[in-house]
Amino acid sequence: MSQLTANDLKVRGISAIESALADQTEATISVRGAQRYVIMEMAQYHYLRECELEAALAQSRADVAAGRVVQESAEAHLSRLDDMVKVNESSSKK
Repeated sequence: MSQLTANDLKVRGISAIESALADQTEATISVRGAQRYVIMEMAQYHYLRECELEAALAQSRADVAAGRVVQESAEAHLSRLDDMVKVNESSSKK
């Protein structure tokens, strides 16, 4: 992965980013010697977001298959959430 410094970015601007991404999909920006940020083209970002959403969907399907779900009405759901909040409030006061 390419690495830019904050100073490179300050001096060269967007051309520094374009150079860093010319042959790689991601690059890091370091600030005072520590890697702080990752930059990438928007297409790569969208690809990673899609992967993240697919992973979340797979986890949800696994939860349903394993029975780790609750089927209830909206009213029952809100009531259950209220009960959970009350339990958390009472345990935090102790």
